[in-house]
Amino acid sequence: MAKGKDKKDAPKAAAEPAPTPRLLERYRQEVRPKLKEQFGIKNDLEAPRLTKIVVNMGVGRAKESKTALDAAAADLATITGQKAKVTRAKVSVSGFKLREGMPIGCMVTLRGRRMYEFLDRLIAVAVPRIKDFRGLKRKSFDGRGNYSMGLSEQTVFPEIHVDQVQAMQGMDITMCTNTGEDAKAEALLQSLGMPFRER
Repeated sequence: MAKGKDKKDAPKAAAEPAPTPRLLERYRQEVRPKLKEQFGIKNDLEAPRLTKIVVNMGVGRAKESKTALDAAAADLATITGQKAKVTRAKVSVSGFKLREGMPIGCMVTLRGRRMYEFLDRLIAVAVPRIKDFRGLKRKSFDGRGNYSMGLSEQTVFPEIHVDQVQAMQGMDITMCTNTGEDAKAEALLQSLGMPFRER
């Protein structure tokens, strides 16, 4: 190093860009062109696409035990690769001993690369591990191009070790699209590999 030069003046090695998620690459190369042709769309930005995936865990035990909520949030973070946000009751319900503002669950909103990485693991690894799986219901669209499904336990994801689980915890997964139409959203998800039941 030249005299008078400090180590911090040395050029930094450029960080290698992270590889594009497999499912995102598939969407760009195969799925999007196919959907554009199928629906007569010319602009890439108008083609059906995922905008976000919301993963939500309702933790009923959180009323009695803060550790139950912490454990669920930790599992959700492990599954999604993103810190979970605590959800709180919006109204008080005396019959359920629920007060407004009380923590009742946790959720994560995934976008971009993490969204595609999570969906790839969900389709390729988690869903096939569901006991007695016969395909996902096609009727679970909301009329606006969004699809919701439920999982009864977090252990279908291989990142969760059964012997370390405090309690079995279900979750709801909602896949939001830009389509506004169920038919286009269904075509998108099926093209990405969602294992829907036969009609």
